[in-house]
Amino acid sequence: MPNIKPISDLRNYTEVLKQVDISNRVYLTRNGHGEYGILTMAEIDAIEKLHEIKQDISARYGPQKADAVSGRNGNGISYSTTV
Repeated sequence: MPNIKPISDLRNYTEVLKQVDISNRVYLTRNGHGEYGILTMAEIDAIEKLHEIKQDISARYGPQKADAVSGRNGNGISYSTTV
């Protein structure tokens, strides 16, 4: 389940950061709308690695193949949310 908090909770950022782990991102809202997400460094590294792989596939086989491999359709909509 997503962990959604108002950005004002960052006044006590230590408690907010304790709630972040590889399987539990924290989303921050401003005026009731999603604004920021807090991820672990491991998640950021995994996202960057996937981005590099997609760029390599795109360079070799074209952007449509890279979208198919990354689980996206031609409209940029992701079918998978796993990292």
